[in-house]
Amino acid sequence: MPTTLDELGFWPRLTLAVLAAWRLTHLLAAEDGPFGLVLRLRQRLGNGVCGQLMDCPYCVSLWVAAPLAPLLATDTLGWGLSALALSGAVCIIEAGLDSAASHRKES
Repeated sequence: MPTTLDELGFWPRLTLAVLAAWRLTHLLAAEDGPFGLVLRLRQRLGNGVCGQLMDCPYCVSLWVAAPLAPLLATDTLGWGLSALALSGAVCIIEAGLDSAASHRKES
């Protein structure tokens, strides 16, 4: 039984990183958060650059993915590619969920 993330192997770490990146991205871009904390943060940031970035899940996914990328790679190039890949996975999940939600509304 693995006791550390390193012992899990690449594919389980990738799955965990993708799901964590999506969850954090969705929390920051689309939810109020516990006790409305995330909503208050977005309101304080307002309509400035940072506030607009918080409203876009595709933008948020880039900076959420960056600290998760070392779970997948240890070198600089691998880290950068992993961050982009995690962000891309989040974008695919978001687009799929948006599409599914719009189909439900039409039915």
